[in-house]
Amino acid sequence: MRQYEPDRLTPVEVTAMRRSLRNGRAAMTRRSLLGGALAVGGAGALSACGIPAAGKSQGGVSADDHSATEKVVNFSNWPEYIDVDDSGKNHPTLDAFRKRTGITVKYTEDINDNDEFFGKIQPQLAAGQDTGRDLIVLTDWLAARMIRLGYVQKLDASNLPHAFANLSDQFRSPDWDPGRAYSYPWQGISTVIAYNKKALDGVEVKSVSDLLDNPKLKGRVGFLTEMRDSIGMTMLDMGKDPAKFTDDDYDAVIARLQKAVDKGQIRRFTGNDYTSDLSKGDFAACIAWAGDIVQLQADSPDVGYVIPDSGYMTSTDNMLVPNKARHKTNAERLMDFYYELEPAAELAAYINYVSPVAGVQPYLAKIDKSAADNPLIVPDKAMQARSHAFRSLSSKEETAYQQKFAKLTGA
Repeated sequence: MRQYEPDRLTPVEVTAMRRSLRNGRAAMTRRSLLGGALAVGGAGALSACGIPAAGKSQGGVSADDHSATEKVVNFSNWPEYIDVDDSGKNHPTLDAFRKRTGITVKYTEDINDNDEFFGKIQPQLAAGQDTGRDLIVLTDWLAARMIRLGYVQKLDASNLPHAFANLSDQFRSPDWDPGRAYSYPWQGISTVIAYNKKALDGVEVKSVSDLLDNPKLKGRVGFLTEMRDSIGMTMLDMGKDPAKFTDDDYDAVIARLQKAVDKGQIRRFTGNDYTSDLSKGDFAACIAWAGDIVQLQADSPDVGYVIPDSGYMTSTDNMLVPNKARHKTNAERLMDFYYELEPAAELAAYINYVSPVAGVQPYLAKIDKSAADNPLIVPDKAMQARSHAFRSLSSKEETAYQQKFAKLTGA
């Protein structure tokens, strides 16, 4: 594998990261325990000097695998992104894995933002050092960067029979990791249109065009501060493919959204705080994350959602094994465990994100039938066929696109 110069955060990317820490997916309900001071402190350090260029890294560098003699996996994940028992102290699925395999999982909720976490581990990876982690969970665009930089190890398919067999077709071959040679999804994240039925007061919303063009919704529409979600949903509405778009396509989407901003159609761009606006009716309709809608509907009967005919955006959070991990085989066994149907169902029942595991529905139904019947958690084939992923971006594109989006949103 060729060598790469490590990426550095540009001022535009730092601004986007700060926006995500305040309002974006990093602030989502299942990921909001630590937020605040720790993450912002990390952002400040990065903005002051950028990520240090600590040299080049060999791609896919393994260490001596100590899995046979050290029965442990060091697993870093986002806060509130795994099942927890009534005591709030134990994770039933991890306990079941330990009892079956004898492998103890040292589980740490230390990923609060993708860029902040990348800044934490990148100097070690660039220097060819062990990060102290065997398994990490990163959102698809950063997973793509990690693979491009050669910072993660190629997986051993012989340790992943359930993952290979049970991975949903929807997530099987992203452009940044064809065939899932380096990663497997932890969970999927769908972006849809949400509405407050009472606030709509009879106004019909079926598409992004309705959000942008219906004068009856002026000043009562919300879009997300996450660029890929707001741009991607609008791109689909305009008949463009988020997996194949050009610079001109992107600029056309920016222009359409800018027109809606200028005429006051869009009330504001938000992160997870849209949930309050939606529940109260300040937003009649908005672009939203499906995992939030599942939780809102339990308490807010007026909240509903629409999958536009043009389709919807899907992203993934992904498990990867970083270079020099001491327990690669153990990490792969844990990855594979979560693609067995019963553990996958337990996880889905607790966190309510899109399960990437095909065949999970009947097992989930034994735990929570309403969750099993919810297409926002277990999409059927028709819904899967309407999902679209945002293509991977080069560093140059990332900077240019974030700069244009930041200008649009006033960030």
